[in-house]
Amino acid sequence: MASAPATAPAAGSGAGGGKDDELADLLRRLVDALARYADRLPFDLDRQKLRSLTTLAAISVTILIAWKMLRAPQEQPRRPHRRAAPSSSNTSSRSRPGVLATTDACSSGDSRVHEAVNQLFQPVNLTLEQLVRHKLSEGRRVTCRLLGVILEETTPEELQNHVTVRPSAVEVLLEIAKFCDVYLMEHVLDDGSEEKVLSSLSEAGLFASGVLIKDKVLFCSTENGRTSFVRQLEPDWHIDTSPEIVHQLARFIRYQLHISPQRPERIASNIFSSPSLEQYFGGLDQR
Repeated sequence: MASAPATAPAAGSGAGGGKDDELADLLRRLVDALARYADRLPFDLDRQKLRSLTTLAAISVTILIAWKMLRAPQEQPRRPHRRAAPSSSNTSSRSRPGVLATTDACSSGDSRVHEAVNQLFQPVNLTLEQLVRHKLSEGRRVTCRLLGVILEETTPEELQNHVTVRPSAVEVLLEIAKFCDVYLMEHVLDDGSEEKVLSSLSEAGLFASGVLIKDKVLFCSTENGRTSFVRQLEPDWHIDTSPEIVHQLARFIRYQLHISPQRPERIASNIFSSPSLEQYFGGLDQR
């Protein structure tokens, strides 16, 4: 007779522990989902900011709703009347229909919560046009260097020997040019390099649709010449690989995208960074 009261708290503790685990799992999935969607925003959002009071309040409301769903009493399924005597085992769940019904109700509530979370955070398949428009928002003029962004080469010396256009970057660039005035620019060492660049861009199909024209591919003999081009054109966005030029233009250009293999320390709120042009627009090079 003394053993019955001792087993009841243990069963309740197990049920409570299971629900705590479910809530912890939901919280982790919500935070992970917020972190993934933060990468698609047109501005950088530090993962630490996900712990701000605003985010925590939103998560708390969601968890409260999920908790209420878990706690809500569920209609017990109808079971046929059994004439057979129950098993003599005290530990068997079949001898405790109340516990079995509670477990079924919790499982039903858990499944509905998980289904709701899955529907809420299922991936949204945006088109390339939607991603580009979302990232550049109200931008209407874009300037972009060629080396390391549109071209595989990273130095002017390499352009004297060969020019290789990145196909995945061409796809993004053409989409940008559909609703932005795009100027491409680069520092070259001689006229031969300039001719090679124009020929390669043409062969890649950049000028075929008419959204990009050769007259808007600019060349200069120094790195500072590219800075002067950008200052004169006054674009809404400038895309570059040089940290020095990005830093110099930070006060004059509305937004900049710094292309760098390593994620550099952010020096201004209007400067964003990405390993490539494609990755900035939603990881398109990994589709």
